Amino acid sequence: MKLAESTENYLENILILSKRLPEVHSIDIANSMGFSKPSVSRAVHLLEENGYIIISDQSHITLTKKGEQEARRVYERHVFLREFLIGIGVDPEVASVDACRMEHVVSPETVERLQANYPEVTKLVQESAYDDEFILAFIRENA
Repeated sequence: MKLAESTENYLENILILSKRLPEVHSIDIANSMGFSKPSVSRAVHLLEENGYIIISDQSHITLTKKGEQEARRVYERHVFLREFLIGIGVDPEVASVDACRMEHVVSPETVERLQANYPEVTKLVQESAYDDEFILAFIRENA
C-alpha cells in the first residue's frame, strides 16, 4: 500500500531525529518540521494507530519494525535519487530538491531498475554519510 507523502515525511523525519537524539518526542518533531504541537500530536497518534511507531509512557517515540522499514525505504530512495541525479550532472542543490519530490512519486519498479543499472550509485549511497539537514529543512519548508 502506498503511504501518503505526509506519512512518509513524518517517518523519515523521525528516523533522522532518532539518529541524532537519544529520545524523540512530539515537540522535537514539531520543531523540526515547523508544525504546531497539536498537528504533530494528531499525526503521531495516527502513526501509532497504524503500527508505525510506539509512544512510551514517558512520551518517547520509537519506530516499530514496520515504521523503520518504511522510513528507511523513503530515506534510502531519497539519497539514491539525489546521488543518481548528481551523477548525471545535475547541480547538487537542484538534485537535493528534486530527490525530495521524486522520492514520493517514483514507483518501486523504477527505483529498482535504476539501482540495478547503476550499482555504483547504490554502493556510494551505502558508504556515504548523507547530510540530513537538507531533508529536514526541505520537509519543513514544503509541508
